[in-house]
Amino acid sequence: MNVETAAGVLLIVAPLWFNIMFALLGKRFDYPAILRRPADEILARFRAGGGSLILLWWAFMLSGLILIAAVVLLGQSLGFWGIVPLAMTIGVLAGLVQMLGLLRWVYLVPPLARTIADPTVGAGQRDASLAVFRAMHQYLGVGVGEHLGYLFTGTWSVLAGVAVARRDVIPSWLGWVGVVVGAGLIIGSAEFLGPNEEHGWRLAGAAIPILYVVWSIWLLAMGIALVA
Repeated sequence: MNVETAAGVLLIVAPLWFNIMFALLGKRFDYPAILRRPADEILARFRAGGGSLILLWWAFMLSGLILIAAVVLLGQSLGFWGIVPLAMTIGVLAGLVQMLGLLRWVYLVPPLARTIADPTVGAGQRDASLAVFRAMHQYLGVGVGEHLGYLFTGTWSVLAGVAVARRDVIPSWLGWVGVVVGAGLIIGSAEFLGPNEEHGWRLAGAAIPILYVVWSIWLLAMGIALVA
């Protein structure tokens, strides 16, 4: 298997893995709607999910690792010229911040959920656990996972799209699709930024899920083009 074929396979696997895990979490945990619920409700629902829910979050986290591998191999397929090294760097960061944001559900949330569910725990410790959850949920979830995730994913998509459009490895029109979708994700990264911090920017909130569906299809199309 050459580099182009390997890149194509991973570009197909990455969106499929992401969307399958996303759908499973939606069914098991009412994700992503559950993220905007009160902290005690989120932790109670998480605790009720048991160890299998933790493993599902771990599997979802792997989508970031698959993306990193796909980004690196796509960069090698396009050749190390111009903006390609920068695109690879940003793409690796996109996968990394996604993994960091999701890992909180594997190692941070479980002990907090146990504390909240423990009837022997006092009100002070319970309130402290809820405060820790809210802080890390806002920082790792909204700040790292969502804001930086959308920002870096969008920036990589724009840079990779320009690189694809200027090479003959993949049909050039697919490159321009990446530029448009990436620009949308960059704008959408401001959903909870500045004046939108408290309540969120509704337009971005409505657009991001659609953009990620189109982005997934874009990755699939590039992967098929490389494998074919």
